[in-house]
Amino acid sequence: MTERTGPRRRPSRPERQHPPARRRGPERPPQDDPAREAALDTLRAVRERDAYANLVLPKLLRERGITGRDAGLATELAYGAARARGLLDEILAACSDRPLSEVDGGLLDAMRLGAYQLLRTRIPSHAAVASTVDLVRADHGSGPAGFVNAVLRKVAERDEAAWVDHIAPPATRDPIDRLALATAHPRWIVQAFADALGDTADELAAALRADDARPAVHLAARPGEVSGEELAAMTGGEVAPYSPYGVHLEPGAGDPGDLDPIRERLAAVQDEGSQLCALALTRVPLAGADLRWLDLCAGPGGKAALLGALAALSGATLDAVEKAPHRAELVRASTKGLPVAVHVGDGRASGLAEASYDRVLVDAPCTGLGALRRRPEARWRRQPSDVADLAKLQRELLLAALKLVRPGGVVGYVVCSPHLRETVGVVSEVTRRGYAQPLDGREFFPGVPDLGAGPAVQLWPHRHGTDAMFCSLLRRPW
Repeated sequence: MTERTGPRRRPSRPERQHPPARRRGPERPPQDDPAREAALDTLRAVRERDAYANLVLPKLLRERGITGRDAGLATELAYGAARARGLLDEILAACSDRPLSEVDGGLLDAMRLGAYQLLRTRIPSHAAVASTVDLVRADHGSGPAGFVNAVLRKVAERDEAAWVDHIAPPATRDPIDRLALATAHPRWIVQAFADALGDTADELAAALRADDARPAVHLAARPGEVSGEELAAMTGGEVAPYSPYGVHLEPGAGDPGDLDPIRERLAAVQDEGSQLCALALTRVPLAGADLRWLDLCAGPGGKAALLGALAALSGATLDAVEKAPHRAELVRASTKGLPVAVHVGDGRASGLAEASYDRVLVDAPCTGLGALRRRPEARWRRQPSDVADLAKLQRELLLAALKLVRPGGVVGYVVCSPHLRETVGVVSEVTRRGYAQPLDGREFFPGVPDLGAGPAVQLWPHRHGTDAMFCSLLRRPW
């Protein structure tokens, strides 16, 4: 089945009357619904400015003094509607008497917000419809409000499962398309997950549904300053299951930036999967010197800070390369006080001496499909056409790293994606040409179960509670 880029075409209908001329209501809705207002403004920013919901909404909540239950509701509605956009649009298209492409963007944002409440929350139907219509009437007038009211009342006639049955093909005919609609993912991402897992049934569904789970906040204790156990006691979190420096905080536990250990640089926010990949690079035994380490794609600095702290403990130093100057400043800030030298430049042509490093990390730019649970709108922002250019960049960075590492040294190739073209596709091309020897990475992830057949490691949210990080450990031949 061909990739859908928008809602299915619906049979043509007789031309309808245009809504009555817009009658303006007050410029803003009454100030008694701050949660929905903030959620709607977040969806608008994502659509109009290509903004990131997880950056926009927290700022709005702070600026408007929205806390407690209202903040929780705003977060659920904004992030939930952003994640479910594709499914919501399919359902809205089935309930609208005009193509969604002809609907004003502001109205569509509101309809997505209302449809999400109807289908994926316990908010009573009448309240979900009425609150959405009130927002539209205040911003757009009575005519558009009537249109939104009519569409949402049709949406309310079925629950989510019934809508999926109504608009999706049966699983026996097209299991990928069915899952794409049922889990609100673009078809190409569902196919990529299926290819990586080798599964089109229960585990694939579990992996996709994990993208909708609200993730815990993961912290990384700074080695040499505080242990994972001490950090857990300081923050009220739980010791991570696999990383010796990791701590998990409950979702909704507040802004981790307000925690004393974060402010005092004793810890940082970092997914446990990222910690495990950086640690794996340091665990590979080396013959000869082990004094010079390199992070070739260092921004914004999480892995550089962890590697820098570990380097300090072992008497090594770390060079960190970052192309974007503003991200290089973030690396400097995160590694302050550590034996880390930051260089601004392209990792493919860094100007650093070849064969001069013992360990090199390549945390390459990627599609980010492994962190969809942390970026609500990301699944709809990325396109399959992005993969080819990224895979080319990833190969070039990995080849550059293999020139910079000395013979017998080790390179860790890491991406936050399970897409085979970004993972085993990149690595297999390099190893096939004899530039590197793959190591069995599983032994350097001690205690982590379900790592597959190797030699590379693919982590998964539904298996490990981490982002879907991929790690391949490669040794440069002597």
